[in-house]
Amino acid sequence: MIADPPVIPPRPADGHKGTFGTVCVVGGRADDQRVMIGGPAFSALGALRSGCGLAVLAVPTPIMAAALVIAPSATGVALPVDDRGAIKPSDAAQLIDRVASDVGCFAIGPGLGAGVPQQQVVVRLLAQSSAPVVVDADALNALASLRDFHRDLRAQAVLTPHPGEFNRLAQSLGIHADPVDPAKRDAAAAQLAQRLGCVVVLKGHRTVITDGMNTFVNQTGNVVLATAGTGDVLTGVIAGLIAQFFKAARSVPSSQTSTKRPGALSLLECARLAAHVHGLAADRWSARHGDAGMLASDLLAEIPDVLAELRGAGTYAPG
Repeated sequence: MIADPPVIPPRPADGHKGTFGTVCVVGGRADDQRVMIGGPAFSALGALRSGCGLAVLAVPTPIMAAALVIAPSATGVALPVDDRGAIKPSDAAQLIDRVASDVGCFAIGPGLGAGVPQQQVVVRLLAQSSAPVVVDADALNALASLRDFHRDLRAQAVLTPHPGEFNRLAQSLGIHADPVDPAKRDAAAAQLAQRLGCVVVLKGHRTVITDGMNTFVNQTGNVVLATAGTGDVLTGVIAGLIAQFFKAARSVPSSQTSTKRPGALSLLECARLAAHVHGLAADRWSARHGDAGMLASDLLAEIPDVLAELRGAGTYAPG
């Protein structure tokens, strides 16, 4: 289905940092095989550029300072590591638990790695139900390595696989679907969403967003997004919109669960809006600079203006 994106809820004039929610990004890697710093930092910045109030970077201790240099507006939770630089999962879980009560959305996976310690952290976050989780990148690969991981899935979740990550997840779940063929991508994404009871954002040209019942094809974005870090930005924007707007939907009294409060968005709506904004930011940059050379930091810089245009003047038209 092709449809206009959800309307962005208004921001209260008397709002403060707490009003607009907190995103905790769990990612990064500093072991003896590879160092990954930019991914979680770009996700934190994506969340902040989308309008959330606070971003927390939960990354391995050896890269904490470097990640905060990239994203100085975030705060940090330094995850303990062993003598090889691998995360200590039980210690990491305890630290993440300390901030969980204040988190409006977790974003897990950018640059994380997919070894056994990472698998344990990912499963721990997906087994909690206090906050939604956006699952991206290595967190998806970690899940694909685990038999029956879906049995531990209690969190309300948005999964953001590219076709390769989709195939690994699908294989582990016994799903046979094609995430590449344009005629079959909608059905593939919907099948994964139905199996897991979550929202799936199947990335690629004309990103598919679905909760298994309602499926939408995003119409924004272009080839400049084919560069490192842009997917991490999308993860952050999705999480930032969830932290701002999904909490209102969750706070409706149980006696009124059939009525969504004004200004609240569902997980599906947050994901649709994020994909639309992310693509528009790329279109805006491309209209001035062409079809190559954009950096993730360039994309981040476009997001506030795109949000302002969507709020005030309807859909942005490139050029």
